[in-house]
Amino acid sequence: MKVGLIVNPVAGMGGSVGLKGTDGKDTLERAIALGAVPLAQERTARALRILAAFGQALNWIAPKGEMGGDVLRTAGLSTELLDLDQPVSAAATEEATRLMQGADVDLIVFAGGDGTARDVADIVGLSMPVLGIPCGVKMHSGVFAVTPEAAGRLLADFSRGGESKIGYRRAEVMDIDEAVLRNGHLHARLYGYARVPHLRHLMQNAKMAPPLGDEAMLDALGCEIADEMRPGTTYLIGPGTTAKRVLSALGAEGALLGLDVVRDRRVMASDTSAARALELAADGPIAIIAGVTGGQGFVFGRGNQQIGPDAIARAWPDDVIILASAEKLALLKRPELIVDSGDPMLDQRLKGYARVHTGPRRSLMMKLV
Repeated sequence: MKVGLIVNPVAGMGGSVGLKGTDGKDTLERAIALGAVPLAQERTARALRILAAFGQALNWIAPKGEMGGDVLRTAGLSTELLDLDQPVSAAATEEATRLMQGADVDLIVFAGGDGTARDVADIVGLSMPVLGIPCGVKMHSGVFAVTPEAAGRLLADFSRGGESKIGYRRAEVMDIDEAVLRNGHLHARLYGYARVPHLRHLMQNAKMAPPLGDEAMLDALGCEIADEMRPGTTYLIGPGTTAKRVLSALGAEGALLGLDVVRDRRVMASDTSAARALELAADGPIAIIAGVTGGQGFVFGRGNQQIGPDAIARAWPDDVIILASAEKLALLKRPELIVDSGDPMLDQRLKGYARVHTGPRRSLMMKLV
């Protein structure tokens, strides 16, 4: 089978430094200045290692250099290289997709976020299957595997049997306006659909808005968590309306879609980066308050990369406080939550069960995968 690979080498770089994405040259330059490092090639390599572990071989085609050829060469995989005469950009992704479409590939794999998904889907639509290796910040679309390792497993199954082995489904391609997002407002838009290989436990769902009807319960939960905050402990409060109810209970304001740092009931930093949060926490006790993405079930790894693996490792398990409404949990297609922290060894450590607070003195035990 012939598979195309397109890597967006700058995808996800704005996540850990609190920029909500990396769209646009100015944002990328700012992310680099803040200390962001590339993630996409390393996450792609993780998927390829799983594919190799299953002993499966594919015929690869990819742009030369950092858009795909480099990571395949490092993995020791023979590759037909596309010579794109333009720098890394949405236009380069679209041109690579056109060339792969003309080469009659069986599947296009791309490493990126929602913007990359849009660029690929704009060219192929539903005409051929695509698969996203999750590397971006937001990833509201339903075209991504839940982790790079899940993408590798899907590729292994695909190489063994294609459609007869795993089947396909139509998935939403979503994106949001990053400039509006940085001002604290979420404006998501459905751009279209793509055809993706599908195994339910390996592919994420499209993100959905939180259900209504349990506002009072969540407000009371925010008050309960705020009342139980320990003096001297640094609390990292992640993005989302549910987690931010704790700030509201403290009479404080924060960044709805960013990371806020609180100690002794005072906001020490708002909309901050992973590195700055750890600096503020120093060597003292640390706790994390995180929500759950509606429809997808992610606790870490979607939109909250500012909560880095180092912080999670320090807080887990006793001081990671997960909040979600019971209705949001009930609407998940599978009764489990997902972690994609960026550190595969930590993800393995997090597997098991965790308590999710759904209201004052109310909680559910949920499986973490």
